[in-house]
Amino acid sequence: VHGGLILSLTDTIGSLAVATQGHWMTGVSTDIGTSFVRPSGRAGDVLHAKATLTGMGKSLAYTRVDFTNPKGELVAYGYHTKYIGKSSSHANNVKFSEDGERVVEGEDLNDVD
Repeated sequence: VHGGLILSLTDTIGSLAVATQGHWMTGVSTDIGTSFVRPSGRAGDVLHAKATLTGMGKSLAYTRVDFTNPKGELVAYGYHTKYIGKSSSHANNVKFSEDGERVVEGEDLNDVD
């Protein structure tokens, strides 16, 4: 897998980790990077990615994305810092239930016709 793809996935999946907190817009990147631990495999192999929101304040959000092979070995990881200061107060933001299954504040887009 080309390193540029790992970086692009870090950007996209890191942003989705911010979105899991109810953010309609996920802000802009201020810092992003990747480290490559071992070869990720050959064409046709499966690569797993898991994003974690490691911190979120009023203006910055921090994420980490781990990439593993089918054996569960870490092959690469990415980090992503996003400026969320203006997007934190977006009118379309929602608040989720503690288990993340229901929208408890704001408009649930699944209920829109």
